[in-house]
This record gives sequence, structure tokens and C-alpha cells, in this order.
Amino acid sequence: MALDIGQSLIKARELSETGKSDQARMLLLEILQQDKNHQTALLMLGGSYFCAEKFQEAEMVFERLVLMEPGTGKFSIALFNTLWKQGRTDEAVEEIRRFLAVADRIKEIETVNQYVTITKEIATGQ
Repeated sequence: MALDIGQSLIKARELSETGKSDQARMLLLEILQQDKNHQTALLMLGGSYFCAEKFQEAEMVFERLVLMEPGTGKFSIALFNTLWKQGRTDEAVEEIRRFLAVADRIKEIETVNQYVTITKEIATGQ
């Protein structure tokens, strides 16, 4: 029997919000068994791993999203933050470069502006 993905996403969010993150992740993984490229489920799964400080798992999920949509800012920022949290500064900065090389700067102006601010802070050592 196929999952109702919309209802399952709502349930996963509710589980996560009530501190049942492991159950939420299991439900998200079930969704991904049905639709392996479901971007919302992947983003929620990566976010859940990130919040649980399971950064390697989060990185794998966010890398997958970046490969699917290289110019999407929310995926790039998620990967950047995950790399940064792991102390992998060079790789995090490389993600900024990669994103800026492929992104539609008008459509992704918010992310571009965030990255400009971040790079200025890095340059000044803040």
C-alpha cells in the first residue's frame, strides 16, 4: 500500500516538533523508499540529522539535494552550514564558490546576499 506522502510529511513534522525525531526520520525514510528524490522529505531528513548533530548523515542528504538542484540556495546553505559545523571551513567556502558559479543570481538573491555577508565575516575573522 502506497503512503500518502502529504499526510506522511505532516506527521513527520508533528513527530519532530514533539521531540520524536527518530520516529520522524523513520517516516521520512519510508517516504523516500516510495519516492527517492522527494525534495521536501530529503530536506526535512537532512534538517533532522543536522539538529541531532548527525552532521555526516546531514551532509550526505544535503549533497544529494545539491546534486539534484545545484543552483538552489536553500540546499547550498544547508550543505554549507553542515560543513562549517564540522569544522571543514575550506570545503564550506568551496560550496559558496560552487553555488555562486551556477546560481541564478536574481532568483537566488537572498542566498547570494547571505553568502556575501558570510565571506566578509570570514575575511575579517569574525
